[in-house]
Parts: sequence; C-alpha cells; structure tokens
Amino acid sequence: MRISIIAFTANGCRTAIRVAEALEGEDVSVQCKTTHDVDGVDRIRCTSDQWTRDRFADSDAIVFVGATGIAVRLIAPYVKSKDVDPAVVCIDEHGRFTIALLSGHIGGCNKLASRIAAGIGSTPVVTTATDINGKFSVDVFATENKLRITSLLEAQTTSSRVLADRFVGLSSEIPIEGDVPRGVTMADSGEFGIRISRDPTEHPFDDTFNLVPMDISVGVGCKRGTDPARMREFVRKVLEEEGIAPERVGSVSSVDLKSDERAVLELATEFRCPVMFFSAEELMSLEGKFSSSSFVRSVTAVDCVCERSAVKARGGRLIRRKTVSDGMTVALCMTDLELRF
Repeated sequence: MRISIIAFTANGCRTAIRVAEALEGEDVSVQCKTTHDVDGVDRIRCTSDQWTRDRFADSDAIVFVGATGIAVRLIAPYVKSKDVDPAVVCIDEHGRFTIALLSGHIGGCNKLASRIAAGIGSTPVVTTATDINGKFSVDVFATENKLRITSLLEAQTTSSRVLADRFVGLSSEIPIEGDVPRGVTMADSGEFGIRISRDPTEHPFDDTFNLVPMDISVGVGCKRGTDPARMREFVRKVLEEEGIAPERVGSVSSVDLKSDERAVLELATEFRCPVMFFSAEELMSLEGKFSSSSFVRSVTAVDCVCERSAVKARGGRLIRRKTVSDGMTVALCMTDLELRF
C-alpha cells in the first residue's frame, strides 16, 4: 500500500514520523509544508494543492497531519467517487485523534485509521453507519475478498437494508469461510440479495447486487507508442475468447520499461484496476515454464514479459499463454480466491 503523509507544523512532523513507524511494511513517504523545524522531514517544493492533486493520482492513501479544515479544503477539488478515491486520514498535530475522512470502506480508510491509532496511541474516529452500529458492511467484505462492486447504488441499498433489519440474501458460487454476519441470510432467492459469481449477469434475487471475483491478472507487452485503443480492443477480444467477463480483471502488469507507456496505463484505467510494473530481475526470477523469445529478451532482458508479469502480479496459473497481435502481447493468469466473512 502506497501511503503519503504530509504535516504542516513542527509538532506535526514529529507525529508524522510516529505514524510512518506505525505503518512499517508499507510504502510510506513523509513530507511537510512548513518553515519551522522539521526533524529531518523533507519539505515539499510545490504548493499543498499541487501535492494533493499528485497524491490523488499516485497514492493508495493520504494522511494529513494538521487541522481537518486544511485537509477538507485540499482534497475537495479532487474527490470523485468512493470506488476510485484514495483513503484519506486526518490526524491532529499532537496525534490525539485519528479521523477516517474519505473512502472509509472501499479505500480502506477506516481500517487504516484504526491501525494508525493503535500504533501511535490515539483515539480513532470512524463515523460510517455500519461501523458505529456494528453491522455487516458489504463494501468492506468485497474489498477484503477482492470482489468487484458492480454498483455503488446497490452497495448503498445493501447497507440501508442491513441497518433497517430488512432481508438481505446472499448466494455464492465460491465457498465462504466463517460465520454468516448478522443482517445477511444465505439464500438462493428473495426480494433482495447479493450474488457472488464470475458471471455478472446472474440475477437469482428480485433485485440482485452482483459481486464479481477479481481473479484475473492481465500481463501485457507492446512496442513503444502502441495505440491505447488498439491495446484495449486486443485485450477485450482475448477475454471474450476465453469467456471471461471484463469485471474479473484485477490487475494489469508489465515490465518496468513500460511504466510510462500510455497503452498499458490506460488499459488499467479501462478495467478500473491497479497497474503493476516489475524489473527484469524480478520477472526472470520466477520459476516455471514460460514462452521464450530471444528478440524480446534482447530488448527487455525478459524472455516473455506478458506471461511472467501476469503470474508475478498475484500468483496463480496461466489460463491463456502468450498471444500476439501486431506488436502487442497478452497473457492471462487466474488466482483461486478464498472468501471469508
């Protein structure tokens, strides 16, 4: 998880350092916007607004150490939707309160705020209704189990029904471990329910909210300057040939030489999933049988970018090996998901 922290005072810098220490194991950067003593924290050279805009584009979570009003004003122009916004946490400069501000469930903000609070000894402030009432949150369940939420409106309807103690059925083609949470009933039909399936068109309930396993990793390679539209068309064609719904794509990956390639970056945007880039050394260290091209290796130092990057992204097994079309390559890898309440 890439977490960006910014502080605005000397006390805030000291608290920011404590937060970073509490988040050991994550990709954390700490910066500040102040002219006072910063305890070795790097000062940003741009405006706070520019910093925030950039972090909305490249971070999974943003932590503001300062007044809540500052955080709200800075993020306001860039807030889009809870399924794409990063988690935003705000902490006062003395670290007394840790506030889950934005993307509490899907973005993981509530969980992050609680983790930070436990790490620095502050009071977590979480205000989402299902959390404060101790009820089942379908957003959290989906996010933690790598399930795609196909409709934010239906997710909201689910939470509303759970809070009102109205019937919410649940049907899944994948076994789910753990005790069924209060507010949800395992059922195959009914007035309203959640269906977990690799086919997003299934509707066993009168009103069905589909959750789709994001179990497919797409590995790609391409010539420099490949047209993004051609890449999207190519990958969608391969998915269709395999009978795979686009909603199942959980990642797009390639070699790090392609980290600025528009065709790859826009492919991840198309499928609303993370994009991952790996070094040649990381890809070549994978064990297993992969396709091999001496030409590709001479250019990238990797014998097969698409297959190796697809597997490297999240593990699993190749279900479509290297497929080539006009300088583009794609491979598909499937991961077996284990669901848990």
